[in-house]
Amino acid sequence: MEIKNKEESDRILKDLSEAEYKVASVESKEARRLPGAPFTTSSLQQESSNKLGYSAKQTMMLAQQLYEAGYISYMRTDSVNLSQDSLTAAKNFIDSSFGKDYSLDEPRKFKNKAKGAQEAHEAIRPTAPSRTPDSMKDSLDPKQYKVYDLIWRRFIACQMQPAVFDSTTADISAKNFIFRANGSTLKFDGWLKIYPSKFTENILPALAQNEILNLKELKPEQHFTEPPPRYNEASLIKAMEEHGIGRPSTYAPTIATIQARNYVAKNEQRRFVPTETGNMVNDILVAHFPQIVDINFTAKMEEDLDRIAEGQVKWVPVIKEFYGPFHENLLKKETEVEKKNMEEKTDEVCPNCGKPMVIKHGRFGKFMACSGFPECKTAKPIKNPAREIGMKCPKCAEFSLASPPASLRGENPGGPEDIGDVVMKKTRKSRVFYGCSRYPKCDYASWKNPMEANSEKEE
Repeated sequence: MEIKNKEESDRILKDLSEAEYKVASVESKEARRLPGAPFTTSSLQQESSNKLGYSAKQTMMLAQQLYEAGYISYMRTDSVNLSQDSLTAAKNFIDSSFGKDYSLDEPRKFKNKAKGAQEAHEAIRPTAPSRTPDSMKDSLDPKQYKVYDLIWRRFIACQMQPAVFDSTTADISAKNFIFRANGSTLKFDGWLKIYPSKFTENILPALAQNEILNLKELKPEQHFTEPPPRYNEASLIKAMEEHGIGRPSTYAPTIATIQARNYVAKNEQRRFVPTETGNMVNDILVAHFPQIVDINFTAKMEEDLDRIAEGQVKWVPVIKEFYGPFHENLLKKETEVEKKNMEEKTDEVCPNCGKPMVIKHGRFGKFMACSGFPECKTAKPIKNPAREIGMKCPKCAEFSLASPPASLRGENPGGPEDIGDVVMKKTRKSRVFYGCSRYPKCDYASWKNPMEANSEKEE
């Protein structure tokens, strides 16, 4: 039911406050929750991003090290298949470590849902289930250990009994409305014993059909439709896999490339946001090469390459069909697309040569440079209000209290310039931090937003 305005909401609340609440029906049943499939390249990258906060590139580097050391199977795979030997070893380990209540009579096998999965290798698994994470702790560095622990637990969990919940659903009637309450309690942990997963127990009191209930509180809440969240590494890899774009070996390099070329940057929530450069490149490609940047084109090309690899079609006709029109369009666009001068004029003059300063677009965004380049290489960053958080640098302020500012000492008179602003910055790996605008003169830095930290202290 859609409630269109506050007047309608108030009327419904008034009716409900005077209504009789009766249990219309109660249904109790046992619910089973199955474990996830063993890891493929994409699912490992997604889980590592969500649980460990590692980038796809970092996850693959650590997995490569574990593979080269002989601790896990090959890490570039889109298969969820497991060898019979590994399934037998997993069952023996579960029987001896947790008891037969946790092991399966027959091994659990999984089907691949990924579009265009090739399944040339097994799923990612430990080479020996008996090599537990605890026994490996001294042999691995902390980051290797966390990835190995994730892979080992996922593999063992996928061959354990389901988790069992007691689930209760109660429908409660009030005038012409029905309210539904759901509750569940964990009855048997099964695979959750080895691979903890988020779930919340919600215990409902004992209810009987036609039982009259007392109203304790009515909570009117307003919800707004929100746009879907921006991609993070995990959700972008999932989308690429669902649309058949790329292969296990290309997910991490693709994500690394779009960041290295400054097409996207990560915000404070570690989600991708298009940069000015990214928007400009995208606009040009969509306007002049729409068929190339189309998702369906990319997925079809991947399928054609798979068919070539499997010997179903000859490669020359496939490549010719693509490259002929593409090359012709490329030559046409070389003369059609006008090269834009992205420089913006300013009223400032170069302090070194006196020529006008201009705003240019660089790999890391806009900056100000001398129009006399390359003869004059004067350049400086542009003050960006979007990076400022409205706070003066606490380290500069503390120093100015202990020592008179330069303007009072007769050195470099400037007054306010002796105290910098706290601005949002990024590391080379695009991690957000907060630092002083006067760096390197002041080395103040904080991973947390100091404005938020201060408000927490005040509370």
